[in-house]
Amino acid sequence: MAQEHVEAAAAEWTCPMHPEVAEPEPGSCPSCGMALEPLTPRIGDGENTELADMSRRFVIAAALTVPLVIVAMGDLLPGQPVSAFMSPLVRALVEFALATPVCAWLAWPFHERAYASIRNRSLNMFTLISLGVGVAYSYSVVAALLPGIFPDSFRGASGEVAVYFEAAAVIVTLVLLGQVFELRARDRTGSAIRQLLELAPHTARRIRDDGSEEDVPLDSVKAGDRLRVRPGEKIPVDGVVLDGASAVDESMVSGEPLPVDKGPGDALVGATVNGTGSLTMRAEKVGADTLLARIVAMVAEAQRSRAPIQRLADVVASWFVPAVVAIAIAAFATWAVVGAESRLAYGLLSAIAVLIIACPCALGLATPMAIMVAAGRGATLGVLFRDAEAIELLGRVRTLLIDKTGTLTEGRPALVTVVPADGVDYRKLLVLAGSLERASEHRLAGAIVAGVEDRGARLVEPEGFRAQPGHGVEGRVDGTNVVLGNKAMMDKLGVEFGELEKRAEVLRSEGETVMFVAADGKPAGLMGVADPVKPHAAEAIRALQDEGLRIVMLTGDSPTTAEAVARELSIDEVQAEVMPGTKAEVVKRLKTGSVVAMAGDGINDAPALALADVGIAMGTGTDIAIESAGVTLVKGDLRAIVRARRLSRVTMQNVRQNLFFAFGYNALGVPIAAGVLYPLFGLLLSPMIAAAAMSLSSVSVIVNALRLRTAKV
Repeated sequence: MAQEHVEAAAAEWTCPMHPEVAEPEPGSCPSCGMALEPLTPRIGDGENTELADMSRRFVIAAALTVPLVIVAMGDLLPGQPVSAFMSPLVRALVEFALATPVCAWLAWPFHERAYASIRNRSLNMFTLISLGVGVAYSYSVVAALLPGIFPDSFRGASGEVAVYFEAAAVIVTLVLLGQVFELRARDRTGSAIRQLLELAPHTARRIRDDGSEEDVPLDSVKAGDRLRVRPGEKIPVDGVVLDGASAVDESMVSGEPLPVDKGPGDALVGATVNGTGSLTMRAEKVGADTLLARIVAMVAEAQRSRAPIQRLADVVASWFVPAVVAIAIAAFATWAVVGAESRLAYGLLSAIAVLIIACPCALGLATPMAIMVAAGRGATLGVLFRDAEAIELLGRVRTLLIDKTGTLTEGRPALVTVVPADGVDYRKLLVLAGSLERASEHRLAGAIVAGVEDRGARLVEPEGFRAQPGHGVEGRVDGTNVVLGNKAMMDKLGVEFGELEKRAEVLRSEGETVMFVAADGKPAGLMGVADPVKPHAAEAIRALQDEGLRIVMLTGDSPTTAEAVARELSIDEVQAEVMPGTKAEVVKRLKTGSVVAMAGDGINDAPALALADVGIAMGTGTDIAIESAGVTLVKGDLRAIVRARRLSRVTMQNVRQNLFFAFGYNALGVPIAAGVLYPLFGLLLSPMIAAAAMSLSSVSVIVNALRLRTAKV
């Protein structure tokens, strides 16, 4: 692909949380302050600096927070070991020393994003995190250094004022961990596009007007240039054959394992692989116009799109955050106006209690904990989930699009049918065909040789081997003149196959590629090569249909082959001769009325996998397909989708329970922290109790999520 396209694609930078943001250069998002990322990753992109920064911050924060929690909570152990070694003042100062780097330096990106959200009037969860951490830390600093300003009701049995350094530090550390997980997922997404970019060759061999040739960078190729493609090389750009004949491996585009014969006038696709012949071509589409460039653009666009549930979460956060801040301010103002003695102290403590108890620990853990446990459980079932969205949506899928080659079938040609002519010994036919193809470099030759050897035939070296590109091969085997090729080759030699031609038509209707074998000018038999259906595919399709899924098979193969596979697997709906862009269009069309999943294994499936609500990749497929998908079936067994759907439904039920705990706790805790019960019962929630309640809600969420480890799926 031309580098000019790559540079153009990376000319704009966007925010992962606000895809509508488009900036001409890297920097911070004007809405939330997050680091911008390129619309399309580039080859040679260096280290993800934001991921590296967040990872370092998390490691340091964890190293400081663990001893901080031990110091703060150590007296819960028998014998109160911390108090035995430290006075309350020394302990408070140690906590202050450990918490300050965490809450100030390591949490600085969150404070920046909170400031940006306030400045741009776009409040989000970072606003609440920064406020909660900042207020809890600031209050604790005052409590540690100026404890005398607090009323007696907020002192412990020994007379000291409680501090909440550990609560603030734990919040920062957990949020940093979440950021690391999110950035790693985004980085893997970008690696899929970089792998696509690397498929294109870096140079092309251009033929000058005087007939001489030169190797030039790919971005120097222009439409109309004549190019030479030598055996084994990648096609540099999209174009048309001018001269020569060869078989081209187009599996990158079509997903089909069988090479396609090419001759003058036939179209060529950039980044596909030439076979053993030499071709002269005319460049027609270069740079951003090539099919590979369009695939890259489609994958990038699909990966930037956001699910409806994400937008709903943004809406909830947009109301939740200002509501909590408003309640905290109202609590402070109310106490400051109508409170008794130490009104400002009571108001401040109430506001802090509101912010601490509303700090989104349980809310932040509700989904990640369930997803983390479900992801581990899925791995034991042979299912790898890339993110929470895939787990959430898989159980709601109603339409499943399945690629044929490599997903329903093995993805490689195999010898499936051997039909000897009348009077020809079966094993003799195997020896003749297998020995002749042993010298061929054609991709089907390998399937025939392997199939013949599996049937126990002993092969010999052929003599006088010759290949006729686009037709077949010929040579001598044990003194017999053998020809193996297509019908056109046999017609050219004048060999009539009679009834065997009818059998060949039947085999073609069943999806096989048929080759004729002639010995000493007479019919010897037929060899049928096909891509065999996976052993458990039929069982998987039945199970998925029993789950109420609508199954649609998409394939770049011919309608005849596609219909043959569909009949064998009882698939009702088939769309054949579908190109990568068309697959993505089918996904886009079906998404309007249903939750759609796409299962595939090839490069050509990547745009559709990325665009689908849930992309399902075969673990036996290409890395690009796996990186573009949200779900990977480790063994490539479609039956795992049924188990994954059940796990998805159980997980989302668990998430809803967790959210109920989190929101229910906030619904009860925030008003109590604000002091609504004080006029009736004299009950005022101190920040210490608020922190304990916050921890309790987090524990309840974690315990509930752990139940998924033994859930029946």
